[in-house]
Amino acid sequence: MVAGTCEVALARRLETELRAAKSAQLSCGEVLLPANLLPRIASQVLSLAEVEPCGLRGCTLYIDFAASDADVRRIAEIKCDNNTVSTFELTLTLKQDPRSSSWHNILPQFLKNLTKGGTIMISHEFDITKKKLYRSYLE
Repeated sequence: MVAGTCEVALARRLETELRAAKSAQLSCGEVLLPANLLPRIASQVLSLAEVEPCGLRGCTLYIDFAASDADVRRIAEIKCDNNTVSTFELTLTLKQDPRSSSWHNILPQFLKNLTKGGTIMISHEFDITKKKLYRSYLE
């Protein structure tokens, strides 16, 4: 697969997982993302997978959501290839945009009512940590 195609496919998979987590784990009506967030994340995931023995196929990606520093919860898990043993794990932590509460206050009431369950705004900032699940001969 070409890197650009892989990046688009991964961004779509992330979007699908966030849609599923919206009601199941986040208990909200809407999740608002910055326009280029998912392609940026996909690009970084592919970059981290590039040096791995099985590439992206060996990746298990955990998605966490941080409403605050004290409130972090796992909202999704993506096994990139079910037929390949995971050789590394990535933990993606999405953060709630700190401006979201002030943004929500200026919405007209009828718009608030349309988004039953509330709206969560995701920040453009995110963290990705990598954990190798193997040891190489060089170590």
